[in-house]
Amino acid sequence: MNSLYQKTKKIAAITAMVTAAIFYSQSLEAQDKKPNIVFIYMDDLGWTDVASGSKYYETPQIDALAKQSLVFTQAYSVGPNCAPSRASLMTGKYTPRHGVFTVGTSERGDSTKRKLIPVKSNPVLNPAFTTIAEELKNAGYQTSLIGKWQLGGKKQGADAHAQGFDHVIAGSPGTPSYFYPYTGKGNKEKAPHEGITEGKEGEYLTDRLTDEALKFITENKEKPFFLYLSYFAVHTPIQGKPEKVSKFKAKKGDEYHNNPTYAAMLESADEGVGRVLNELKKLNLEENTIVVFYSDNGGYGGATAQPPLRGSKGMLYEGGVRVPLFVRWPGKVKPGTRTDSPVIGVDFYPTLLQIANVSQPLNTQLDGKTFLPVLLGQPAVKRDAIFWHFPAYLEGYNADKRHKDIFRTRPVSAIRSGDYKLLEFYEDHRVELYNIKEDIGETNDLAVKLPEKKKELYDKLQQWKKDVKAPVPTQPNPLYKP
Repeated sequence: MNSLYQKTKKIAAITAMVTAAIFYSQSLEAQDKKPNIVFIYMDDLGWTDVASGSKYYETPQIDALAKQSLVFTQAYSVGPNCAPSRASLMTGKYTPRHGVFTVGTSERGDSTKRKLIPVKSNPVLNPAFTTIAEELKNAGYQTSLIGKWQLGGKKQGADAHAQGFDHVIAGSPGTPSYFYPYTGKGNKEKAPHEGITEGKEGEYLTDRLTDEALKFITENKEKPFFLYLSYFAVHTPIQGKPEKVSKFKAKKGDEYHNNPTYAAMLESADEGVGRVLNELKKLNLEENTIVVFYSDNGGYGGATAQPPLRGSKGMLYEGGVRVPLFVRWPGKVKPGTRTDSPVIGVDFYPTLLQIANVSQPLNTQLDGKTFLPVLLGQPAVKRDAIFWHFPAYLEGYNADKRHKDIFRTRPVSAIRSGDYKLLEFYEDHRVELYNIKEDIGETNDLAVKLPEKKKELYDKLQQWKKDVKAPVPTQPNPLYKP
């Protein structure tokens, strides 16, 4: 009896071991099937600055990536500047949900020219929000942020580590300099970027971040990984390698693209993208890696311009929010294809979750819509509209000859529904309406000519603001002087 019990127990143990081995094997198999995700996030890169949009800038690696990808011709950032776009990318939520509306204070520019007291902006992304990095980490991905974070620091409990990234290099809100030790001229403080304590004179930050990205990819080639390569380039300070600046000084530009230092910065970023793609190929990871190339807002008007688009970084006109987006996924995405399907930064969260086969996400309340069907050549998920809300001020810099205001933008919201886009300005209750398909440069205001279309979009915008509890500035500024 006892021997029978022992024999039965032994068989049960063996069965359990076999079952565990099968389960473990299946888990590994499932893990192997998860595609790696390389998300290359450029800073202030304009819509016409890459993918053959310029005869002056030289971006052969990025242009080659575009040819291997699905190119989104109507991709948008959630905000017209850095912080709100990044917060929405991380959370899949529009700006009123998290309250990160702008960079720094919303009271920018001459206080006597601000008619309203703007809505305060959250300086950090509340750690209570579940980020896409936390989702992917929970799904078994190795997560890395290399580059810009800008959504809070260690003191607030809101640095990149607290928001789901195991591996962090830099993780800072910006850089005082692109040259080692990256502290800026005359600044003797320690290097401002986490994980970069040593370097050599002349080392260029974009190159260093690329080096760190290659190292992370190599060290994690056996596991699924999410690499958020968030370059500081081409954000200010506008600094390029001297030899590259000299090269572009000798090259003739045009009316809109003619800054040799900006061109030098962009070329260095382009080389970095090429190196990352080559590393994936060298390690045989290319086939199982989805590569996303995207920008956080429109081009910086102090260094570049985006015609035929109107405006630049800091505006809700197309030049401030329409950005380059390419997605490469061998075997899934047909290379050399284009789509006019509009997408916006909140859409990445649900899309990446589907790509990573995350069936039970930690965060189920998302504003974004998946565009995975578009990637796979299928009809897009139906959506009625996309939205922007920027209840703040940004000082101007003569970025657009048609834009004479001393502010790049005053408090404003916008909606795009179908081919039409409406902007609502809060200081004077002005409403502008454009047909983006027929008038990409937003030159012909149709608000008076098309009152029914104006009302349709205006009503949708008001309902959306109510749904997301968007705070609207209404209080007069006592310092205002007409």
